[in-house]
Amino acid sequence: MKRRDFMTFLAGVVAGFPRPASSTSRPRHIGVLMGVDGADASAQARVAAFREALAELGWTEGPNLRIDVRWTAGDIQRMRSEAAALVAEAPDAVLASGTPAIAALRDATTTIPIVFVTYGDPVTRGWVASLAQPGGNVTGLANFEASIGSKWLELLREIAPHIARVALLSNPHTEPPSLFIKSIKTAATALGIEALTADVYDDGEISQAISNIGRNGDGGLIALPDIFNTTHRATIIAEAARHRVPAIYSLRFFALAGGLISYGIDNLDVYRRAASYVDHILNGARPADLPVQLPSKFECVINLTTAKALGLVITPRLRVMANEMIE
Repeated sequence: MKRRDFMTFLAGVVAGFPRPASSTSRPRHIGVLMGVDGADASAQARVAAFREALAELGWTEGPNLRIDVRWTAGDIQRMRSEAAALVAEAPDAVLASGTPAIAALRDATTTIPIVFVTYGDPVTRGWVASLAQPGGNVTGLANFEASIGSKWLELLREIAPHIARVALLSNPHTEPPSLFIKSIKTAATALGIEALTADVYDDGEISQAISNIGRNGDGGLIALPDIFNTTHRATIIAEAARHRVPAIYSLRFFALAGGLISYGIDNLDVYRRAASYVDHILNGARPADLPVQLPSKFECVINLTTAKALGLVITPRLRVMANEMIE
């Protein structure tokens, strides 16, 4: 099934689920397992968007809803312990953000409904049987498709035409990069660019990887979608600036923090959409019957200050396609 046909099918299926008035004899309990730190302002904004969307659907904290948010700061062991603690409280549903957090919840329960927001492929991970018919107790929103990898490389080459090599930065323990590697390497061959995987596990390895790709003055960086990269974004952005390496990121908050360019989903929109799935579940829908949603809204953000510091010129085409340009 083509993506456009699948999205049309998905919209019809979701719209077809009845949504009764949210009346209940008891307050409902929603768990939220976040793979990042609670001090992360962008993560707080995502949870706020989720809360606001639930309120718009009639679920108000206090009178008929309790939301229990757990933060794990990228620590996989902590994700496992918090997942077990949430499951022990038997919530009505759990929102899970990030591959390791979803995996921890999936290991902890096969009955409590889980709505995920993930960078990876939920079918390959074994969380759902298929996008259209997930089966089991898990469904949600997949933030990226494999083909976006080629788009990142094309945009990076357009904003930095001199690059001949590109490092693909990720931590395989938190987000295996396999979803995007094929499309990036196919695009790299067509563009005459050498694509190199850069597996990193701490700040020191981030610094070394970026130093290596920046050594000859012809290197670029793709920071792949990964909770590790999100948690360590200050280091990645600082090292890219120090070694004068043009870098593209998957989410807007990287560009807001000083990253050169980002292209990816509207993250707040995704969390609002996740709230609609939680609403359906609270009103009796089964996760097994709710299709996994694919990304539908993308945004490009360019940091002009960073571009100027790197001596890069923003092409007219990039200016037109950018949703936001930061001075």
